[in-house]
Amino acid sequence: MNAIHESNGGFAAGLNEPQREAVLTTEGPVLMLAGAGTGKTAALTARLAHLLRQRLAWPSEILCVTFTNKAAREMRERVGQLIGPSVEGMPWLGTFHAVAAKMLRRHAELVGLQSNFTIIDTDDQLRLLKQLIQAEGLDEKRWPARQLAGLIDKWKNRGLNPADLDALDNEAYANGKGQRFYALYQNRLKDLNACDFGDLLLHMLNIFKRERDILAMYQERFKYVMVDEYQDTNAVQYLWLRLIAQTRKNICVVGDDDQSIYSWRGAEVANILRFEKDFPGAKVIRLEQNYRSTPHILGAASGLIAENAERLGKTLWTERNGGDKVRVIGVWDGPEEARRIGEDIERLEREGCSLNSIAILVRAQFQTREIEDRFIQIGLSYKIVGGFRFYERAEIRDALAYLRLVAQPSDDLAFERIYNTPKRGLGDKTLEKLHRHARARAIPLAAAAVEICDTDELPTRARNTLAALMRDFARWRDEARTLVPAELARTLLDESGYTAALQAEKSAEANGRLENLSELARAMEEYETLGDFLEHVSLVMDNDRGEHEEKVTVMTIHAAKGLEFDQVFLPGWEEGVFPSQRALDEGGLASLEEERRLAYVAITRAKKRCTILHAANRRIYGQWTSSIPSRFIGELPADHVEEETTLSGGASLWRAQWSEHSDPFADVARAQPARTVTRGPGWQRAATQGYDPAPRRLPEATRSAASFAAKPRADIGPGARVFHDKFGYGTVAAQEGNKLEIDFETAGRKRVIDSFVKPA
Repeated sequence: MNAIHESNGGFAAGLNEPQREAVLTTEGPVLMLAGAGTGKTAALTARLAHLLRQRLAWPSEILCVTFTNKAAREMRERVGQLIGPSVEGMPWLGTFHAVAAKMLRRHAELVGLQSNFTIIDTDDQLRLLKQLIQAEGLDEKRWPARQLAGLIDKWKNRGLNPADLDALDNEAYANGKGQRFYALYQNRLKDLNACDFGDLLLHMLNIFKRERDILAMYQERFKYVMVDEYQDTNAVQYLWLRLIAQTRKNICVVGDDDQSIYSWRGAEVANILRFEKDFPGAKVIRLEQNYRSTPHILGAASGLIAENAERLGKTLWTERNGGDKVRVIGVWDGPEEARRIGEDIERLEREGCSLNSIAILVRAQFQTREIEDRFIQIGLSYKIVGGFRFYERAEIRDALAYLRLVAQPSDDLAFERIYNTPKRGLGDKTLEKLHRHARARAIPLAAAAVEICDTDELPTRARNTLAALMRDFARWRDEARTLVPAELARTLLDESGYTAALQAEKSAEANGRLENLSELARAMEEYETLGDFLEHVSLVMDNDRGEHEEKVTVMTIHAAKGLEFDQVFLPGWEEGVFPSQRALDEGGLASLEEERRLAYVAITRAKKRCTILHAANRRIYGQWTSSIPSRFIGELPADHVEEETTLSGGASLWRAQWSEHSDPFADVARAQPARTVTRGPGWQRAATQGYDPAPRRLPEATRSAASFAAKPRADIGPGARVFHDKFGYGTVAAQEGNKLEIDFETAGRKRVIDSFVKPA
């Protein structure tokens, strides 16, 4: 080994035997099967440095692809530390999309583009699809552009062109028009000399298939191909790589089949599982020595993932000794789960543990709400990574804007946010007219909307739409006097069309937003009045601490992949939550195995201690529902687990009864009274001014916007000659308050508001 160390200038120092083997095996296909925390990045960068240091290839003769710009930048920096500035001459080290874009610019004419083509972003893509949908006379509310964008992205990830779609794909959009719209979209992109991100790889795959001389050129150019996170490749990435590497077969892929958790965005674990079949004679090198976690954490994770059938197999181990067993804690309900996590973190903080080294990893974003509320109550600093804090998410802000406008019709900011959300066909011109009238009359926008709908100021369609919305708000204010806040929120979201708009998208993102809205309504069940709830929200939103303060990290398990923390809390390990019932319904056994891989990723984020929590009861849609622990808890090896529960039987009972699908908590589940929430100081008075604390009664400020007094202008009356920006010159025929009936020279008699005219 000393000879190896010296011959490579010291860059291999510190690598273990399998890592060194991966570095020095340069010829032929290599699969570096790297478990969690086994130093795969160190091995990958050392291998790249070795190829360059030994002059086995020039920097321009190595193709090295990653999934993120951060990973590519880190690899470039690490290799630069090993071999110096020559790494800057590596033009083909980057993300899949960056490398494919560089190739495509050289051959753009072969797919009908010019070399200076534009790469459009998601917003431009949606705008373009909406134009196509409207041009074809389709109802965009029934067949949303976002749904079509998701389908097109999925087809491109699978390497499919419009002509490649089968009958099932074609039926996925607009009752058999999927193929047509996909083709229309691709043609429109060519007209614009543009492509989306999915096109970068798909176009190059098409070029490689049709232009064999170009494929041969790249096969000859790249003496070595290296791929990071191979388990996350989708079909088009896999096909693109396989074509490039088929001639020399000097391809080294690094990945972990046990950490393939992104099927929802096109990743196929089968790509890494069949690597040996794609490249016969491939050498499989297992990196199994873990440098991150304790033996108990590794033992629990390894025992769990062993339940998966579709895996290549490896066993993580460590030279470290001691450490705590994985704790499995059973609690009564969700609020107790949040309290327990808060208490444990406060204890750790008192013992000198940094909050920055603590993470709470959830299966779905909606789970963070109760935890955030608890942390606010006890003054524990936290941050949401990979997303927004619960009350800052777009769909939650939209819902709160509706509720604020019900409670306070003079809330112009809330009105502006939702008057065209979901899309109602009310554009900027309508809002401009409302602002103009509101300023002239010194009244809120909602009141201006009520007044202007009684005139001809707006086009008929916009006037009718706005009038219907204002009638809805009047009805919701009446209902708010009798409905509890949670039921009011559910009614409002359904009747406004907001829920239906998300359901129509039929995407994983939309499903997550619907879950968040359900959790919002669940949060409101603890409050007797709408005012109390909005006061609580303002307190939460005002709890923004300094950027440099230590904070607990709260994030989804998906977002935590690649990270590590000393202390990890994993709440919500119950059937239906984790594994996700929606995932099981949609994907069956394959989805169950991916959920198990996700659990494996969650446990292996912990360095010193891992705590799993499950609740016997969850409040869902206003009803207490009994829950059973996740099957994953029953699959954890007992030797590595320490159970703690106030519930009869706990995980041991779960292990014994899971095979019979019985519910160990069925006899003890019962409804619990709503907990009392302790509120602290600091909420913004302006946000809740005018609220009456009496239960189920809203303040006088919630009277209908139509009740604002309408005072007529003194300088305009019957017989006056006036001018209107839209209708031109006319004569006032009649006057009622601030509303005028005017005989216009070209538009006929119209009913308008006096603030929109001026003396002629």
